[in-house]
Amino acid sequence: MKKTSQELFDAAVKVLPGGVNSPVRAFRAVNLAPRFIQRADGAHIYDVEGNEYLDYVCSWGPMILGHNHPVIREAVERAVVDGLSFGAPTAREVEIAQRMVELVPNIEMVRMVNSGTEAVMSAIRLARGATGRDKIIKFEGCYHGHSDCLLVGAGSSALAGGHPTSAGVPQDVVRHTLTAQFNDLASVETLLQANENQVACVIVEPVAANMGVVGPKPGFLAGLRTLCDQYGALLIFDEVITGFRLGLGGAQAYFGVKADIVTFGKIIGGGMPVGAYCASRALMEEVAPCGPVYQAGTLSGNPVAMAAGLAQLRYLKEHPEVYTHIDALATRLAEGMRKAAAETGAPVTVNQIGSLLAPFFTPDAVSTFVDAKGSDVGKYARYFANMLEQGIYLAPAQFEAMFLSNAHTKEDVDRTIEAVRASLAAL
Repeated sequence: MKKTSQELFDAAVKVLPGGVNSPVRAFRAVNLAPRFIQRADGAHIYDVEGNEYLDYVCSWGPMILGHNHPVIREAVERAVVDGLSFGAPTAREVEIAQRMVELVPNIEMVRMVNSGTEAVMSAIRLARGATGRDKIIKFEGCYHGHSDCLLVGAGSSALAGGHPTSAGVPQDVVRHTLTAQFNDLASVETLLQANENQVACVIVEPVAANMGVVGPKPGFLAGLRTLCDQYGALLIFDEVITGFRLGLGGAQAYFGVKADIVTFGKIIGGGMPVGAYCASRALMEEVAPCGPVYQAGTLSGNPVAMAAGLAQLRYLKEHPEVYTHIDALATRLAEGMRKAAAETGAPVTVNQIGSLLAPFFTPDAVSTFVDAKGSDVGKYARYFANMLEQGIYLAPAQFEAMFLSNAHTKEDVDRTIEAVRASLAAL
């Protein structure tokens, strides 16, 4: 007999910390036991009990074409026949890097890694090695993975779990990490002035998607570019979420601002474990074996993951209407959610940029981390439970994004809006 989600979770907590392999999956922020997923197809996921959910997590973003897309599945099936891992160069690595250089502005070389965390960690090391400086500036509420120097004022599940920093991170490691406020150029300039000739880089999520969804104010990203140029720091765009989701050119093209280094995550692997950091030839040739900045990975450029990513990037290049579709659906959903909030009198603000959106349980506009923290997380937890009961699967924490995929339809969105209305009314 198949085990239920609760039975699996009861077994999991005995052998996995918190019963999960990534903290947000534990559902603690919404006071529920997690659903154990059996399979996924298109815009839907199915738990081990056979319950069907309309999915707005999309494996945290990379399933831009929907789950189990035939083009990607077939590419993986073909690749698996040749072997799972070689620990040696393959033609697919070259082809996917060429395609990324073709599509993404301002990059000339790519280094593949295995996750967004690894990509960002390596990008920081590259910035420090290239500039000869130690300090970095990040933004409170932005999450860049779990490497030591970046678990300071972090967002995402680190925030939802009440632990914006982490035990086990020595003070000596984080003393070079300076924290500014997102959408506040003055806070960045103050840090650059106070640490002149010491800051290697400023790292930012162009859309802060780990405090909900908070977009850059007009001029903010361009202002960062100007400040970095003025003070000799490199500008890093963490596009683990926005890369190839806002468009083929990512946030650089979307906002018209160039970064020095760009990082990507699992979207370039079609949802498989992949990451990459990219920059100009001059910067990337600082990386071993060309230069003194050491970084390696036995499984980097895994042939199966490269096949999945290459299939997805090819499809997106050949079908630009994907972006028109998902952006229009996100706009329809955001407007419907706002209307439902107004009709039910619920104090909800909905932010949307491209196919990313998030509700905040506050009547006030949300454009900073302080604004985001004003959301009533208790109400979000009850809202989440109401939506789940109606077959809508959302991120199990307030400070995450909703993602649309090409598999979602207008009918899916309209059904979701009705569920939002009922859930808000129940609150």
